[in-house]
Amino acid sequence: MDVLIESTRSFDKDLGSLSEAEQTAAVKKLNHCANLFPTQKAEAYHQLSGLPLSSGLNGYESSLYTLKISQQLRIILAVDEDPIFGQVIFTLFRAVQHKDLDKAYQSTAESLYQELLHHNREAAQVY
Repeated sequence: MDVLIESTRSFDKDLGSLSEAEQTAAVKKLNHCANLFPTQKAEAYHQLSGLPLSSGLNGYESSLYTLKISQQLRIILAVDEDPIFGQVIFTLFRAVQHKDLDKAYQSTAESLYQELLHHNREAAQVY
């Protein structure tokens, strides 16, 4: 299984604002988690934490997770398994301080799922 790691502009900007030691720790922890995936998928998921999303996904599950880098630093990412192409894609969205995690996570979730959330709100108004 191939593991692809993609980053967003927001993540690149966040990463660039970190100290060199924090950047190194983030890259090391991400690579460790990604390297576990092909042979120890359960352990890779054990490294990740899911956070609750606001209601409105209508039974869909989010692929958003956080990865703890240090006591203060977290990475918000998505993990998408693609069995057809035999790959998993890690998409890195943000690297934030723990105190900013909830706000950054909700913002990321809303931008990713806005179409689905908007559709569900419209359907609820019809009834």
